[in-house]
Amino acid sequence: MKKILPLFSYILHPIFISMYATLFYLYCKDDIFTTQEKYFVLFQILVITVIVPILFFMLLRSTGHVKSVMLPEIAQRRIPLILQCFLYILLVKRSIVITRYPELHFFFLGALFSTILALVCSLFKIKASLHMTAITGITIFAIGLNIHLQMHNPYWGALLILLSGIVASSRLEMDAHTPKEILIGLLIGVLPQVLFLYLWL
Repeated sequence: MKKILPLFSYILHPIFISMYATLFYLYCKDDIFTTQEKYFVLFQILVITVIVPILFFMLLRSTGHVKSVMLPEIAQRRIPLILQCFLYILLVKRSIVITRYPELHFFFLGALFSTILALVCSLFKIKASLHMTAITGITIFAIGLNIHLQMHNPYWGALLILLSGIVASSRLEMDAHTPKEILIGLLIGVLPQVLFLYLWL
């Protein structure tokens, strides 16, 4: 189990959560969008939330500003978090607009506020688990979407709650965080999503 747990830190890395959330959203609203539009949305999310951050990480690593994709040191998190804020703003302003993708729009808006909170924590030298922020954020989104679309399917929410526990265990097993940092990350991920639920649920 000790060898398996760290895998979840990579599979459920925060950089991939936006893609997972988008795939889940398009799956739940399968009959609303054409296949071409689905591919277009996924391509935008892939470029903005995965490819650009990876290229930026490689640049920061080559210049010595970061050492690991897990960003273990607080000071190393600030530049990537600032970039992430700008990328989320780009998404909600230009791509995932409220008129066409209201639920997904508010998910990314919640993710933006979570990122801002994580950045503020880093400025005060408080280390929050970004993994927990991401996985709990998508968990609230999935539960909210299940209620909003009246899917009556509790399994997605249950699975994501289980995965949240596994991710927390993974981060603790890797000595990446303390229980306090896990809890801070959880709160940062949950609160913005819950607050925005009232605007679209």
